[in-house]
Amino acid sequence: MIGPSRVAGFVPSQPAGASLPAFTYTVVRSYPHDPAAFTQGLQWVDGFLYEGTGNHGASSIRKVQLETGEVLQKRDLAEQYFGEGIVVQADELVQLTYKTEIGFVYDRATFAPKRTFRYQGEGWGLTTDGTHLVMSDGTDRLRLLDPGSLKEVRRVPVTANGTPVNNLNELEWVKGEIFANIWMTDYVARIDPGSGRVTGWLDLRGLLPARDRAKADVLNGIAYDAAGDRLFVTGKWWPRLFEIKLMPRGK
Repeated sequence: MIGPSRVAGFVPSQPAGASLPAFTYTVVRSYPHDPAAFTQGLQWVDGFLYEGTGNHGASSIRKVQLETGEVLQKRDLAEQYFGEGIVVQADELVQLTYKTEIGFVYDRATFAPKRTFRYQGEGWGLTTDGTHLVMSDGTDRLRLLDPGSLKEVRRVPVTANGTPVNNLNELEWVKGEIFANIWMTDYVARIDPGSGRVTGWLDLRGLLPARDRAKADVLNGIAYDAAGDRLFVTGKWWPRLFEIKLMPRGK
């Protein structure tokens, strides 16, 4: 997303439910990241990063080498579409778009288009819990999609201490929880997928060095390597991607 927050009552510097457990980080390792990539979706699959980028005329899906940041495979989206979240499921890659209410399904190996699907409203983030695809639309609701038809099954309201959490953006399934970037902030919400309750916050302020902030946009992009238990984060137009380890804030 680009521009100021449109959600009344949302204060980017202070997430709702601030009394919930908070976690900070240590950087395990830093990797190169394409500073021209307006990151909208990120996923680790079989030793590679899959990334979706946004902006009209610059939207794409990519397969990326972690260690070098090299784009090994890329397919551009037509200029009229603003690419959003992506998810790999089995042999397919699914991509949302921002305001055009259309999603694309590609062959994972070749990136060849296979079909399209429709949804109402905006598309933001996308992940999978292994049963459904989970989609965000910038509100306080997560949509569960049938993985075959890609039709909406139900919606889960997300709250922190009873307060709706708006601006849910890029999503990642991590150890039975949904991690969600909160747009326009350096916070990530940890969400219980059954209840929609936020169980804690990741405070990632200061992750990108100040010298790189001037040309970069917001934090957005979470990928989890389950086999290696590694968590990766980056942002829109960020020149670096970080492997981080979480720790309780104040420790």
